[in-house]
Amino acid sequence: MNVLAVTGDQLTRSWTIGMFLLLVVATLAITVLAGRRTSSATDFYAGGRKFSGFQNGMAIGGDYMSAASFLGIAGLIALYGYDGFLYSIGFLVAWLVALLLVAELLRNSGKYTMADVLAFRMRQRPVRTAASISTVVVSIFYLLAQMVGAGALVALLLGIGGDETFLGLSAEAAKSATVVLVGILMIAYVVIGGMKGTTYVQIIKAVLLMLGTAIMTVMVLLAFNVNISELLGSAASQSGEGSQFLTSGLKYGVEVPGDVWQTTINKLDLLSLGIALVLGTAGLPHILIRFYTVPNAKTARKSVLWAIGIIGIFYLLTLALGFGAAALVGTDAIKEQDAGGNTAAPQLAQVLGERFLGGEIGGAILLAFIAAVAFATILAVVAGLTLASSSSLAHDLYANVVRHDKKTSERSEVVVARVAAVVIGVFSIVLAVFAQGLNVAFLVALAFAVAASGNLPAILYTLFWRRFNTAGATSAIYGGLGAALLLVGFSPVLWGTETSLFPNVDLAFFPLSNPGLISIPFGFLCGYLGTVLSKEPPDEDKYAQLEVRSLTGSGAH
Repeated sequence: MNVLAVTGDQLTRSWTIGMFLLLVVATLAITVLAGRRTSSATDFYAGGRKFSGFQNGMAIGGDYMSAASFLGIAGLIALYGYDGFLYSIGFLVAWLVALLLVAELLRNSGKYTMADVLAFRMRQRPVRTAASISTVVVSIFYLLAQMVGAGALVALLLGIGGDETFLGLSAEAAKSATVVLVGILMIAYVVIGGMKGTTYVQIIKAVLLMLGTAIMTVMVLLAFNVNISELLGSAASQSGEGSQFLTSGLKYGVEVPGDVWQTTINKLDLLSLGIALVLGTAGLPHILIRFYTVPNAKTARKSVLWAIGIIGIFYLLTLALGFGAAALVGTDAIKEQDAGGNTAAPQLAQVLGERFLGGEIGGAILLAFIAAVAFATILAVVAGLTLASSSSLAHDLYANVVRHDKKTSERSEVVVARVAAVVIGVFSIVLAVFAQGLNVAFLVALAFAVAASGNLPAILYTLFWRRFNTAGATSAIYGGLGAALLLVGFSPVLWGTETSLFPNVDLAFFPLSNPGLISIPFGFLCGYLGTVLSKEPPDEDKYAQLEVRSLTGSGAH
C-alpha cells in the first residue's frame, strides 16, 4: 500500500472518529438534560404528552427512517436496481394504513403501550402477557437490523480490510466491538432520558439524515448534469446486468426458465414481502407508542401527516443514492466491501466528496459526515425500540401481570423499565454479533412480517369487532407470532443458500424468505377462531366505552 493511501485512510479515520464522538457527546448531553426533566411514568413512557404534531412527525421519521432505509435500501437499489426500490414503496404506502386505521384510534384508546388498548375490554393478565411477548420479539428483530448495519459500517469507516487492523482489531472484531458500543449507548439513552431524551435524539437524527441525503442527491445529479436518463444508463452499465437492472425480476419474482415451481415461489415471495411491508408498520410497537407522546388525537393525525411527507421525500432521495452508488462506485466494489450492500451509501459519499469537495480530504470529510449520520440513524432507532420493549415489560408484564393485585408506584415501574432496557440491550448485543452479513433491509422486512402477523390482527379486531374477546386476542397474537417465527425458522433465511445464516445445512421446508403471505392471514384466522370457538361472552359495555373513546377522545389520557 502506498503512502498516499495510508494517509487517506488515516485522514478518514480521524474525521470519522471525531464526528462520531461529537455526535455521541451531543446526544448524550441532550439525553441527560431530558432525564433531569423526567419525573413521572408519563414523562418516561410518553414524554409528558407535550410534543407538537411537527415534533412528533420528525421523531416518527427519525424512528422509521432506520439503518434499513439509509443503508439497506440504498444498498439493495445499488445491487438490484428496480427491485431494491420496492422496499421504499412498501415502507411508504404502509403509512396510509397507520393513518387511516390506527393513529387516532390508538391515541384515544391507550395510555402508554399497545396492550393498554388490547386489554381495555379483555382480561388483563393473558392479553398483556401476550402483547408484551410480541412487543419484545418484534423489537429484537428490528434491533438486530440496526446493529448489523452498525457492524457493517465500521470496516469501511475505519479503513479496515483484508489483513489490516485498527487498534489491534480485525474487521470482524471491530464490527463486534461496534455492536457492543451501539448497544451500550442505546441502553444509556433509554435509562437516562426515557421518551423525552429518545425523542430529541430522533428529531436531531431526522434533520441530519435529510440534510445528508439531500446533499448527496444534489451531488449525484450534478455528476450526471442533472440528466436522470444518463444516471440510470450508467448505473445499468456498471451493474453488469444491463437493461435488466432497470426492470423487475433481478432479485424478486425472478423467472427461472424451465422451472415453473421455482418461478412461482419467487413470485409468491415478492407478494409476501409486499404484504408484510404494507401492513407491518401499523403493528410496530416502537411506532405505536409514539402516538401517546402528543396531547390528543388531532395532533396524532398531524404528526402522521408530517411523517408521511418527511418519509416520502426521503425515499425519493434513496433512488439517487442507490443508482448513484451503482453508477459511481460499481456493484463489484460494493459487494467486495459488504456482500449485503449495506455500505453503498457511505462508499458513494467518499466518491462524491473526492469529486466535488477537493479530492481526498473532501472525500474523507463527506464520508465521515455520512458515517456520523448513519450512526445517528442507528442510535435513534435502537433507542426507540429498546424503550418500546422495556416499557411493555414494565407497564404490561410487571405492573399489570406480576403485581396485578397490588398497587404499583410509578417510581418502581420506571425502575423496572430501566432494568428491562439493560437486559434487552445485552440480549440484542449477543444476537447481533452472530447475525453479521445479512442485509439490514431484509431483516427489517422480517420484523414487519412478525408485527403484521401478531399485533395487527389483535389491534384491528379490538377496535372494530364487537364480539372479539380475550381468547381471540391471545389466539391472534400467539398464532400469528408463532406462525411467523416457525416459518422463518425453517426458511431460506436460515438454511441452505449462500446468503443464509447457515448456508451449509438445508432444513428449509418452507420455501419463502418472507412469511407474511401465510402468517398474516393465519394471525387473523386465529383471532377469528379463538373468538367464535370460545364460550367467553364479549363485554358489550366495555366495547361501547372503547368505541366512544376511540372515535371522540372522551376519557382519553
